[in-house]
Amino acid sequence: MFVLRDLVLPALFVFLPVGPATADEAGELACGGIAKQSGLLVCTGPSDIKIDIAAPDGSAARTVATDADGRVFIGLMQDEASALILTPQQESIEPVKVDVAAREDDYRVIRGLDCDKVDARTDAQKAHAADSWVKKQDAFASFNDGPGATLGFIKPAAGPTSSPFGPTRKYIGVGADGTECESTSVHRGYDMAVPTGTLITAPAGGTVILGDPDLYYEGGAVFLDHGGGLVSVFMHMSRVDVEAGDVVETGEPLGLSGNTGRTTGPHLHWAVKWRNTASDDRGGDFYIDPALLLELDG
Repeated sequence: MFVLRDLVLPALFVFLPVGPATADEAGELACGGIAKQSGLLVCTGPSDIKIDIAAPDGSAARTVATDADGRVFIGLMQDEASALILTPQQESIEPVKVDVAAREDDYRVIRGLDCDKVDARTDAQKAHAADSWVKKQDAFASFNDGPGATLGFIKPAAGPTSSPFGPTRKYIGVGADGTECESTSVHRGYDMAVPTGTLITAPAGGTVILGDPDLYYEGGAVFLDHGGGLVSVFMHMSRVDVEAGDVVETGEPLGLSGNTGRTTGPHLHWAVKWRNTASDDRGGDFYIDPALLLELDG
């Protein structure tokens, strides 16, 4: 019979260093990281075991798996439940309860945009957006092993925060004929106010899975796979200096910031997507808060 252990991480930003499971830890699941909505848990235990995750009422259910080193990254959704039960699919390992801290996000209205910046309207724009979507989906389906994410993250550009992760944005634009258009979305990245031409560097080591100078919404963009399912996405770049297959270390250059794609001015949009390495269904993947990852201490 299992006894449920509570894992209560202190509020906000905490990282409990964890590594590959040792012989003494082989029968135990241990987790650290950032137990906050849009944060990241870093857990270790026996290698190649599946772990069922759900809220106490059974909602928010998903299954993850440790890798060959016994490690797994577990992304937390923006509206994650206040508590999660992690139940290994191995009877000898006790379940663990994780209390998840809440976050506060706001609602913003952005007016005065050109409607072409709000959404694809013409046939040519729609074709460009569709082609870009295919490129992005193909990139997100590619997985690479790598230790980069365990080493901690650094800011990819030197500049102040201009927009945090999380707020809901309603864009209201005006077309050439004077009619209004609008679109509502959640800001899934961390924006830094930097002028065009600012150097962008890798926040952690990884493998480039997409380097494209002209995606419809993102403009010039780089997708960097850190391993463990984590992918950094850099948008609106004026110059892309890497291509798919390149392996980069923390701090190495990726290109220059810009004002390309759907933007309201020059800046760097840095997003991080958590992908479930135990699932072939990419529909269950989601973005987490890059600013929280800067608090990880490798």
